[in-house]
Amino acid sequence: MKPIILHGHERSITQIKYNREGDLLFSSAKDNKPNVWFSLNGERLGTFNGHQGAVWCIDVDWTTTKFISGAGDNTCKLWDCETGKETGNIKTMSSVRTCMFSYSANMAVYSTDKAMKQPCEIFIIDVRTIDSSFSQQQPILRIPISGPRVSSILWDNLDEMIITGHESGEINQWDLKTGKKINSTKEHDNLINDMQFNKDGTMFITASKDHTAKLFDTETLALLKTFKTERPINSAAISPIADHVALGGGQEAMDVTTTSTRAGKFDSRFFHLVFEEEFARVKGHFGPINSVAFHPDGKSYSSGGEDGYVRVHTFDSSYFEYNFDY
Repeated sequence: MKPIILHGHERSITQIKYNREGDLLFSSAKDNKPNVWFSLNGERLGTFNGHQGAVWCIDVDWTTTKFISGAGDNTCKLWDCETGKETGNIKTMSSVRTCMFSYSANMAVYSTDKAMKQPCEIFIIDVRTIDSSFSQQQPILRIPISGPRVSSILWDNLDEMIITGHESGEINQWDLKTGKKINSTKEHDNLINDMQFNKDGTMFITASKDHTAKLFDTETLALLKTFKTERPINSAAISPIADHVALGGGQEAMDVTTTSTRAGKFDSRFFHLVFEEEFARVKGHFGPINSVAFHPDGKSYSSGGEDGYVRVHTFDSSYFEYNFDY
């Protein structure tokens, strides 16, 4: 699998995301310019210019008309996908760590870090009318988090609840009508770096610093499967067409010297969703992988790394012919 290598960022990648059709791939990095690319040939379509700090999170709505980004410059920005122009800007009291559109794309959620004597908070905003008064609009819902900060977030397909992953490894469900916590589980021992749904939103996978990725039922938060590795996992994604999961991670450079010399492997790793067994690895990155995403058609996947590169891999025909019946 010879990848298409996308190099449009000067610093390490923080998140990559496909739009619903999969023709565009959005990427953000610790530099201040999110990029958008054609996923087929790796041509860069444009950049979203306006942030003054590391961009931690991005999302695109299902019509590919709106784009949202949150950054370390204490702003959450909304953009027009077609023109790349900034349409809305929300100033926050600390870094914006997570953001996501609702399934209907009428609303969006973002969370801020616990820093500078500010608590971690979750905000729900209405994005249907973005005008000059948008930055002064009050959020629809504001949920203060008293415990560990929110490190990843998902919005339920029915727009009724949000799911948050926390620094402590805890996962919580929040009712959007009342703003109250309705369910909680703690299966991880460390920071949850990433959470992604499967194709129909009935399950989601978490990636944690505790060297495991876990599969949960969206409605009940029941633990279904566990995928174990010997290094921190920064991102995990579920294939839309096969019972496969892709994991990306690796030991951070500052930690490699204090642990075993074998710890700094930077491969994408593929596990069987049901049998929990690893069946493939893809090399290429020169640092930890920070984000992985499957193409919506399942025929390719992308990974973004600490080295600043996004690699788009199209699967060989042998990947689809292989019989995984054990």
